[in-house]
Amino acid sequence: MSYRKLGDLVKFISNKNTDGNATILFGINIDKFFMPSVANIIGVDLKKYKVVKKYQFACNRMHVGRDERLPISMSTFDYDFIVSPAYDVFEVISSNVLPEYLMLWFRRKEFDRQCWFYTDADVRGGLHLDALKSIEIKVPSIEEQRQIVAQYQSIANKIKVNEQICEKLEATAQALYKNWFVDFEFPNEEGKPYKSSGGQMVWNEELGKEIPEGWEVGTIGDLVDTQYGFTDSAHPSKGTAKFLRITDIVGNYIKWDDVPYCNILTKDIYKYSVEFGDFLISRTGANVGYGKMIGKHTPLAVFASFLVRLKPKSTVYISYLYCLIISKFYKDFVLSNSEGSAQPQANANILTKMDCLVATSEEYEKFNEEILPVVHFKEILDIQTQKLTQLQSLLLSRLAVGEEVSA
Repeated sequence: MSYRKLGDLVKFISNKNTDGNATILFGINIDKFFMPSVANIIGVDLKKYKVVKKYQFACNRMHVGRDERLPISMSTFDYDFIVSPAYDVFEVISSNVLPEYLMLWFRRKEFDRQCWFYTDADVRGGLHLDALKSIEIKVPSIEEQRQIVAQYQSIANKIKVNEQICEKLEATAQALYKNWFVDFEFPNEEGKPYKSSGGQMVWNEELGKEIPEGWEVGTIGDLVDTQYGFTDSAHPSKGTAKFLRITDIVGNYIKWDDVPYCNILTKDIYKYSVEFGDFLISRTGANVGYGKMIGKHTPLAVFASFLVRLKPKSTVYISYLYCLIISKFYKDFVLSNSEGSAQPQANANILTKMDCLVATSEEYEKFNEEILPVVHFKEILDIQTQKLTQLQSLLLSRLAVGEEVSA
């Protein structure tokens, strides 16, 4: 086992898209994945862009000092695509290293820290090509590399399956919401679809359509109480309670291990602590209107001042509000009603003034019976995914010492 300089393992290439056959343009995000570019390429000569083939790498050395990470990724696609002419493209030329293993090394936090350290020589925060080539890579035997890659990929596959199941669970919840509260086909007393089975409907002037008898039109504010969050500075590793911020609620799920702490007095913890069924909504910035519902498996946590808590006035509303508030429709409503253009702002009134149907407690309770098992199952999968992600990070951190981790 030995260390080799990256420049000895790879060859940098610059194959331009001269024939124009490659038309898909990708960028690289800081999580080291290729993603569709947001650049406007209308009228742009794509023949000047660089082609990336399967198992070739591309990286952007321009802003490593700013981002403290090197955006770099390896193509696993079966087709050629193009990247910016400013990107570097290279491929493995040594028979002693697998491209997949090399990509795992690039995912290590230690690799990013080393790249960041080398940017001190550049006033713009860029990483010099010679510095990148000089970084040393640990090169075990090919068989060991295959084992490491297989272990990492096994974890990645489990994460992907969990994410796919979670997407289906979300789709199921939204489909049930539409069936009950848009199409009005919730089960009647005989278990049959209400509207198509002749359920009594009455005309509602406000909505301009018929709604089930006994239902009314209200706002989200009729179903929740609101509260602004706690003001304090976040502390990364210690404090009296976890401190939820906007950045913690805009992902697919709350990554509790990544949530920092704050120092809040014991007398204030009860006032700001979150519990199952609470909805935390961002009231400012690009993520205005984004929110999360607090699940059952939650550590002691309070929420920050740029979040607003919507607490259901009754537990029977939880599933209905879950489907309504987490929807894209709600986010779009909040954004369109926010004040300010460069930095959208929404107060508690804006976050709760969207119209909604107010059904009977019986319908809400039945809807809870349908949706809450879906919500709880998704939370369990999210927790599993977080643990698997931690296992991936542990595997990457141990590449340099040759330790194995158990999946």
